[in-house]
Amino acid sequence: MNVSPAAMPPSNTPIRSRFGARSTALEVVEGLSLQGRHAVVTGGAAGLGLETSRALVSAGAGLTLAVRNLHQGEDAAALLRQQFPQARIDVAPLDLADLASVRRFARTWTAQSKALHILINNAAIMACPLARTAQGWESQFATNHLGHFALTTGLLPALRAAGADGGDARVVCLSSSGHKLSTVHLDDLHFAHRPYDKWKAYGQAKSANALFALGLHLRFAACGITANSVHPGGIMTGLQKYLADDEMRAMGWFKEDGTPLDLFKSVAQGASTSVWAATAPELTGHGGRYLEDCHEGVPAEPGNRISGYAPHIMDAALADGLWEASEQLLASVA
Repeated sequence: MNVSPAAMPPSNTPIRSRFGARSTALEVVEGLSLQGRHAVVTGGAAGLGLETSRALVSAGAGLTLAVRNLHQGEDAAALLRQQFPQARIDVAPLDLADLASVRRFARTWTAQSKALHILINNAAIMACPLARTAQGWESQFATNHLGHFALTTGLLPALRAAGADGGDARVVCLSSSGHKLSTVHLDDLHFAHRPYDKWKAYGQAKSANALFALGLHLRFAACGITANSVHPGGIMTGLQKYLADDEMRAMGWFKEDGTPLDLFKSVAQGASTSVWAATAPELTGHGGRYLEDCHEGVPAEPGNRISGYAPHIMDAALADGLWEASEQLLASVA
């Protein structure tokens, strides 16, 4: 593994902020200026992505909404321009499950020789029935991890340009407390030899998101690129589209009156940690961390499914193995 000399391991003192679980994304950027910085948000037209986009634009960042549904993207851009008339917003097609679409997005961006200061790898699918891409890749791993891996590595020239210019390019990879459901199985990434389980597949993909942030940090910290993973918390968004109400009730997500448990956040609160990861001065140069509730996460106690992280997402050898496996998979597609 080519480890950057600036990639220092996290200290024993977790990084904290003045924000918390109930802070909103707009509160996180209050008083900050992102003028002259440009951000790309995948899935930026709805849910957490839209609220993340709103906060970045409010602080003056230029924004590209990277979306699968262009009509929805244009509607979101119009909404943001109405709220922030001076906003610089573009909409570009990106289907993370389609490698040709991902490569086209990255080529188009790098051809402009434009620096990229903030990349929010936000888009995701969750707990869907077994589906495979044209390459035979399991869809949750392919969409949530491989698509973002191909996008980020394709945009590295633009990220490195931003890092060299200001020493602070940020990559934010949305993980989840669901990473505790499964480590990454390098010997069977696509459920070819084990029964498919939609939650284990989601857990593997979310572990991969965190491990990718760690691997990116280990390789490119010296280039001025800060990469961290984020657990946004429990939020009711379109991410639950594959889950029936009865299933969510059986998992205990709702109170007797049918409203979500109090531990669930609003969308504005859920987007706050992504925005903190992308903008916080106290995180400059600090990568490979797992962030939640606008703080650096700590190892989870046994049985804690809600907060903290499992040790496998801080395994540098596993992160390296995933990086190599991801490169090999992408190289196999012309």
